[in-house]
Amino acid sequence: MSKNGAMIQYFEWYLPDDGNHWQRLKEDAKHLQEIGISLVWMPPATKATGTNDVGYGIYDLYDLGEFDQNGAVRTKYGTKQEYLTAIKALHDQGILAIADVVLNHKAGADEPERFPAYEVDPQNRQKKVSDDYEIEGWTKFTFPGRQGKYSEFKWNWTHFSGTDFNQENGKKAIYMIKGTAKGWAENAEVDSEYGNYDYLMYADVDYDHPDVRDEVKRWSEWYIDETGVNGFRLDAVKHIEGEFIDEFIKNIREKKSDNFYAVGEYWKQSYATLENYIVETACNVDLFDVALHMHFSEASHAGNNFDMSKIFHNTLMEKNPTKAVTFVDNHDSQPSQALESWVDDWFKPLAYGMILLREGGLPCIFYGDYYGIAGDNPIPGKQDLIDKLLSLRMNDAYGQQNDYLDHPNCIGWTREGDEEHPGGMAVVVTNSDEGYKDMYIGKQHAGKNYQDSLGNREEIVTINEEGMGTFLSAPGSISVWAELN
Repeated sequence: MSKNGAMIQYFEWYLPDDGNHWQRLKEDAKHLQEIGISLVWMPPATKATGTNDVGYGIYDLYDLGEFDQNGAVRTKYGTKQEYLTAIKALHDQGILAIADVVLNHKAGADEPERFPAYEVDPQNRQKKVSDDYEIEGWTKFTFPGRQGKYSEFKWNWTHFSGTDFNQENGKKAIYMIKGTAKGWAENAEVDSEYGNYDYLMYADVDYDHPDVRDEVKRWSEWYIDETGVNGFRLDAVKHIEGEFIDEFIKNIREKKSDNFYAVGEYWKQSYATLENYIVETACNVDLFDVALHMHFSEASHAGNNFDMSKIFHNTLMEKNPTKAVTFVDNHDSQPSQALESWVDDWFKPLAYGMILLREGGLPCIFYGDYYGIAGDNPIPGKQDLIDKLLSLRMNDAYGQQNDYLDHPNCIGWTREGDEEHPGGMAVVVTNSDEGYKDMYIGKQHAGKNYQDSLGNREEIVTINEEGMGTFLSAPGSISVWAELN
């Protein structure tokens, strides 16, 4: 991966259910390489509850659009062969393919079963609100369309810790399954929200079961061999035992590749919680910088009342940048989704400048921000803007970073450049009236002229003999000053 690599999340919630997305990705691979993308996070490829499922209602981990199950052979995005072809197209362009892996739960079971369970308080999952009694739950997965190809493993109620529906009486509740060595994961292994956040949805996979651990690790080895992917984006890790995730990634790196990449979605704003998870998983997993995203969202809604000098406070980018995957928005934060925290339109250029032009973190661009969001309330993309910022990242965002995060409404930083990229750059961001920053960009740039590459200011800035310049920004915007050639 290049020094200034970038990732793109190549889907949004409202993509059409046309089975053509893998084909679109294949055709887009060369363009992605040209704009500076080095990793592509693809949507879940495994068979879900139906072709209208974005991929998180996971059914069969071994069905990548190959078997006639849940109403179709293809997934929402296409067939297995089209998926493999898209991955090859990425590899041909030197781009790493990152698979979205959903290990927390299973959905769309083939048969119900009867088993004992307790109802628990949804606000405190450690509190039982009923005695144990027999329910009929959808927990038996036999995968009749696959007929044992790739794996003979069949899932039943003993492989799960909970579910949310009793078929016998149609009651919806959170049911903790009763059995030997059953119950939620240890509190220290999952997020503490709702008393214990092991249970999220559908049939909750029990990673205390040794057969489950072995099967999921075997599946990961098969998946990598079968597809050639270079990494996993791990969904909903705060609901899965951290100790298992550590074991899971170590197994892959021991058996497949030391360089296999892993990034986890731990949706929590608390830096201490994320840092604890990084330690718990022995630094084997990067994490999305949720705190930074939430700061962007809050700043976009607060206007000039947000203190920009604190935009990076207690974020992974600030405190542990080598483990941070930074992002502006994603499929969960987009409007009408479960974790809606959409960054307002006016702030998007500022936010993308802050993830793409700074030294820390691996930036991730959202498909919906780049190509636009479909659905009943479409939102246009910002391809031209993001292309400009990506170009600046590739060509100028190098060398020593000097921060000027010293004003509640106007912040900035400079990059001094390096031997291969000597131009350097200066960035000014303001959430209020027009602003300026006197900033050091390096004595080696004395006498050079700089202009705003985004066209928000028309002035030319000349660097003085001390390596200083006065760089400006228009109201509520970002200016990126690069050397005038």
